Amino acid sequence: MHAEDILTFFTNVFSFDENHPLLFTQFYFWAFFALVFAVFSLTRNKCLLRNSFLFFVSLFFYYKTSGLFVIILIITTLYGFFIGRWTEKAQRPGMRKLWMIVGVVLNLSVLFYFKYAYFFTDSYNTLVHSDLKVVNYFALWANELSGATYFDASKILLPVGISFYTFQSISYLVDVYRRKCQAIHNMLDFGFYVSFFPGLVAGPIIRADQFVPQLYKKYFLSRRQFGIAVFWILNGLAKKIIMSDFLATSFIDRVFDNPYLFTPFENLSALFIYSLQVYADFSGYTDIAIGVAMLMGFYLPVNFNSPYKATNAGNFWKRWHISLSNWLKDYLYIPMGGNRNATAATFIVIVLVALAAIFLSGSWGLALVLGGIALILGIMAIFWKASRKKISTNINNMNTMLLGGLWHGASWNFMIWGGLNGLGILVYKFWKSVALPVRTAVIVLVFGGFVASNHFFPMPLLKIGCVWTGAIAAGTVIKQLGAIIFKKKYVGWLDKVWGIAQTFVFISFTRLFFRSGSNLDPATANETAWNTAKSMVTQIGGQWDFSLIPQIVSTYASVFMLFGIGMVIHWLPDRWKRWYRYNFAMMPLWLMALVVVVTIFALYQFITADMQPFIYFQF
Repeated sequence: MHAEDILTFFTNVFSFDENHPLLFTQFYFWAFFALVFAVFSLTRNKCLLRNSFLFFVSLFFYYKTSGLFVIILIITTLYGFFIGRWTEKAQRPGMRKLWMIVGVVLNLSVLFYFKYAYFFTDSYNTLVHSDLKVVNYFALWANELSGATYFDASKILLPVGISFYTFQSISYLVDVYRRKCQAIHNMLDFGFYVSFFPGLVAGPIIRADQFVPQLYKKYFLSRRQFGIAVFWILNGLAKKIIMSDFLATSFIDRVFDNPYLFTPFENLSALFIYSLQVYADFSGYTDIAIGVAMLMGFYLPVNFNSPYKATNAGNFWKRWHISLSNWLKDYLYIPMGGNRNATAATFIVIVLVALAAIFLSGSWGLALVLGGIALILGIMAIFWKASRKKISTNINNMNTMLLGGLWHGASWNFMIWGGLNGLGILVYKFWKSVALPVRTAVIVLVFGGFVASNHFFPMPLLKIGCVWTGAIAAGTVIKQLGAIIFKKKYVGWLDKVWGIAQTFVFISFTRLFFRSGSNLDPATANETAWNTAKSMVTQIGGQWDFSLIPQIVSTYASVFMLFGIGMVIHWLPDRWKRWYRYNFAMMPLWLMALVVVVTIFALYQFITADMQPFIYFQF
């Protein structure tokens, strides 16, 4: 090999290629991990040396994923470390709180700049009819310092995973303030906590009180834990490559790219199949991250628990992206008052959400509507003492879900998605609090309202409402009759199945707004996402030709078959899954190696020419 070839090889290894970021699904990642694990094995019981090595490895991994945005990660690490120390050292409670607030504001400022700059600029321009342009000040300053124009200052790109490591840093500072954990006294240890590469760019969000104690434990990996780690890695790769990527490239992306080219059935099918795709993609990443971390003796939190087994929207969010749900509960919902009362933070969030809605819509009229709703709820909370706690809880719930939606992106679609999920939780709470005869009467009236509205003002969304509420009304009436005839004795399991089906349909419909707002340039995300969502609603609520369905299913037979297999596996009882996971882990090593080889060969057959990035990289 010539010296020039060697130089080219190392240049490629240590350079960033935005078209080929380092992904778990690439061979290069596993070559990288093999080298890392080899060196790690020499330092595994020397905690400081091990943590320092993994910190620098994680920085390199992030550089290969996001390029010079690694500087932002380093800056976040620096101020997070020092503010955490100063928070712990402060003697006066007021000073402790001040340092914590400074740290949280710094983290949120960086996040808002990169994630919401276009949102605020476009909103301001819309409201006051100005023509301000977004400026990348970091690129501008770098160009001024270097005396050259290396960076494009006219465009702000979103650093991969910034939401995840920002939330980790915030949770650390708040937990230090609350004395739930001690501040980390070594910067390299802290850097390792913030940047641990398996969960760095797409979670799960690692809480300080759960992970920091692991920094100081010596390496241990039992034979069974090794087998479980290998299982999670293979399971995650299969979810990502076989389920997610194949479904996306073979069907889903085509429909979402141009809904008008596809029939109503294809549009509706794309919504349902996307629910499986996004689960397989995100939980697949998490499975791989958990397995890789476990091989190195570290344990990341469970992030999914068969979410499509949920029987209502509230239960769904206890099973989906659990680390984010818990983060929002502990650092947003409870500080607002939780299920106890409304606090000043509750009304501050209401104002912030209202402002976001105004900016996104560009309508001051919306401010009056939202302000009126907030005023009515406030008056009810003050004078209707018997329901004050319930009203406050519901407001806090809705605030949390709306901010959870905006966390994913500054787009009407994400806000609608978060609001629909919040509404689903509130409706279910009302639904279960009333007697079955009342439920039956309410849903029949709602169904009648949709039918009447669609008759006088026909539109696709009302037609969809007619079908959906009609199905719920029919199921509720049948349940009412079953309760009368069988005294609820024989319909318990059917009630659960019906709840799972309703929840899956509801969550899939909300995903219309989630998927439409994803994978877009932030400069054009709002308009493009809204148009895509409207197009799909128009198609789904349009004229159906049921005679075409068999032909469509035949054309996309592999897609529908894979969707069916994926949902069946998802709905398997948990004890079955534990059984085959345990038996895989306890296989003889030679048999496990054979299974790994066969699985990798099978995965290779599904790999597409252009590797698909993980969906949650953009958040």
